[in-house]
Amino acid sequence: MTPSQGLIGPNTRNAWRAEPGSVRLARTTRPPRTATLEALPRTVVVDLAATALIVVDMQNDFCHPDGWLASIGVDVGPARAPIPVLAGLLPRLRAAGVPVVWLNWGNRPDRANLPPGVLHVYDPDGTGAGIGAPLASGLGRVLERGSPSAAVVAGLEAAEEDLHVGKYRMSGFQDTELDSVLRNLRVDSLLFAGVNADQCVLATLMDAANLGYDVLLVEEATATTSPAFCMDATLYNVRQCFGFTLTADALSRGLATAASAPC
Repeated sequence: MTPSQGLIGPNTRNAWRAEPGSVRLARTTRPPRTATLEALPRTVVVDLAATALIVVDMQNDFCHPDGWLASIGVDVGPARAPIPVLAGLLPRLRAAGVPVVWLNWGNRPDRANLPPGVLHVYDPDGTGAGIGAPLASGLGRVLERGSPSAAVVAGLEAAEEDLHVGKYRMSGFQDTELDSVLRNLRVDSLLFAGVNADQCVLATLMDAANLGYDVLLVEEATATTSPAFCMDATLYNVRQCFGFTLTADALSRGLATAASAPC
């Protein structure tokens, strides 16, 4: 999303225009591109021109059979379920002009910004396991920036125009540039996908709602390795307290309708 010649800004959505002897501060207005989505607790109409998709933690450490979760005995089968769903949705979203933001857990190698409370979750006995430890599978170091373990899982592919944000907590907004990236995209509505639904996805979604974004959870594009009741509670709480949930099919239908409507 590199700005065109004469534009000053991080992307064409939020840029000034340099003119002879002046700078034009008025941003380019994007015409609304509405899509009607069958959702719960009620149907919503979103502006695709002001919508982005956040894909949370669809990375090797959480989804690969040789990743960190699998290495500690977790069945990663459920975490892999969103892969084909997202693989089908991503091209349609990009074609509709919806930015894709990959939000992967990738810590500093020195772990200097991680408090004990975060490290304890992954290394409760203080043995040096967990974040930053080398994986016996050779897939790199656990949840470390630049390591293969933090890379997008096979079966999903980032496009050149996609955006990448590293996170270091359950919420992708804490101690990261995610909010700044979204503000520069000038989006209001956020679609959420990824793992784990009841942990990192929900924590990020809640912070987004608290910051004033509209939030929509795509059900089949989201999963968890937690017990089934955790997913049920997540869906309930999103619908009850924060925003909306919708199926991948409902999203696809809404995108198709928007694509066929005159701009």
